[in-house]
Amino acid sequence: MNVGFFGLQFSFGLQQANMGPIYGFLGADEATMPLLWLAGPMTGLIIQPIVGAMSDRTNSRYGRRTPYFLIGAIVCSICLFFMPYSPALWVAASLLWILDAGNNITMEPYRAYVADRLAREQRSVGFLTQSAFTGLAQTLSYLAPTLLTGIVAKDVLDANGIPVIVRIAFIIGAILSISTIVWSVWRVPELPLTDDEKALLEQRPMTVKATMAEIVDAIREMPKPMRQLALAMLCQWYAMFAYWQYVTFAVGRSIYNTSDATSAAFRDATLTTQQAGALYNFVAFLGALLLIPIIAKLGARITHAACLTASGIAMLLLPGADTPAALFVLMLGIGIGWAGMMGNTYVMLADCIPPQRNGIYMGIFNMFIVIPMLIQTLTMPLIYRPLLGGDPRSVLILGGALMLLGALATLFVNAGHRVPVEHKMVDG
Repeated sequence: MNVGFFGLQFSFGLQQANMGPIYGFLGADEATMPLLWLAGPMTGLIIQPIVGAMSDRTNSRYGRRTPYFLIGAIVCSICLFFMPYSPALWVAASLLWILDAGNNITMEPYRAYVADRLAREQRSVGFLTQSAFTGLAQTLSYLAPTLLTGIVAKDVLDANGIPVIVRIAFIIGAILSISTIVWSVWRVPELPLTDDEKALLEQRPMTVKATMAEIVDAIREMPKPMRQLALAMLCQWYAMFAYWQYVTFAVGRSIYNTSDATSAAFRDATLTTQQAGALYNFVAFLGALLLIPIIAKLGARITHAACLTASGIAMLLLPGADTPAALFVLMLGIGIGWAGMMGNTYVMLADCIPPQRNGIYMGIFNMFIVIPMLIQTLTMPLIYRPLLGGDPRSVLILGGALMLLGALATLFVNAGHRVPVEHKMVDG
């Protein structure tokens, strides 16, 4: 079921690992660079709730969610192919808008698809398996440019200044994006709707007015535990988005003593950061599997608070890492936090939302991710030089503090408690 999520997250991994350096190669300014990342939060804010509501109301010959998987994957593959050929900064930024739109069309219907098919007691395994596929996909996407240096030298550049190894990695991502989605749809078709579900859909026409009314109504009736997750989500996603934007620039200063994005030292910093990213995503891959029995014993809430604490401590220590080895050790904490962010919160969410609204609430919940990203994008240019001294390492310290605050906020969420095991008497 989650093989298609592998392709989707390979695409996200390529963005996280390469868009900051690509913007740097094309001449972006560090202070205003977050504005070039607006595509993700804006398209997520607009598209995911609408697509989530529409997928709840869809009844096609291919299923409720499948049409959205396929449309999003096609758009994503086209943009991934053309991204490294961008001749200018505005072209790369424009392609990122379309790429993120494609990703967002696919994302929440895919999460709803998992919730649709699994019983309540299976959902923690389902979403943590999804988190494991995320970790595996992003491990490989972060590592792809380094692996490709065995074929093409890292200093071989295209005319636009972007390394050839980056271009090849994006082409691989384009192929995976569509092929894995098609494989999952073929191997694990959606469950057919029951007669009652079909009758309910006929009473809920998929018009623009009805869709918007459904979104407003769902927000108004949002379960209390879901509202309580808002602060924790604000802290963790502000921190993680800032981390993705600035970690390469921080590594360039702390390990390679450079702030020049056109230098060979910065290209070395980019590869080192991508290797570190591959490591933390591999930790997330293993961590997501290990979290399954831990959540069964402790519950998702306590487990998630511990994951964010590990990530927060690692971010606070990152500016002091002056060797690649020290950087790699700290990736253990980042990876544990990332595993929790991709799995634990969805376990808590799925426990408190009505099944008939899986799609729309998964879409609305994405607002809890993209609004923090939007806030970060708009506030970082204002504080980068006045408050953070124009140093990307200070951004990571801010991120670490917010991760710890998010861990504290998680403890006040009334969801994700340990589920007691029912014991039955057996004769004999």
